[in-house]
Amino acid sequence: MEIFRATEITEDIVTAFGELIPQLCPSCKPPSKKDLDEIVHSENTVLFLAREKEVIGALTLVFYRIPTGIKVWVEDVVVDESMRGKGIAKQLTQHAIDFAANRGVSQIDLTSSPTRIAANKLYQKLGFEKRDTNAYRIKL
Repeated sequence: MEIFRATEITEDIVTAFGELIPQLCPSCKPPSKKDLDEIVHSENTVLFLAREKEVIGALTLVFYRIPTGIKVWVEDVVVDESMRGKGIAKQLTQHAIDFAANRGVSQIDLTSSPTRIAANKLYQKLGFEKRDTNAYRIKL
């Protein structure tokens, strides 16, 4: 298996996201080629993919600057259902951690639904600590 940073979007990547996103968020619309192109060409996002013969997983790393420093978030981690339990999410996440650390980032944040038991255990094994904070959202 190979973990790599996507720099160009091919039709097989678009097809993979068409299959992966519904597994992550059944109510979410998969991204278009244009959407994925914007992600990989943005200075603020890095898209990592896991591939065997085809793309089987993805993770997005988001960077942004605020007055207190650079913030980094892990977003939309997903591994194809047929490939789960093989350490792919662990490798994707560790790859993202190493990438951020090599750029001098001092901390990375993420959120994970409490119902995603395996994901939460994985993040804790990798050193993420549960924060005592409230998460809020407003739908517009």
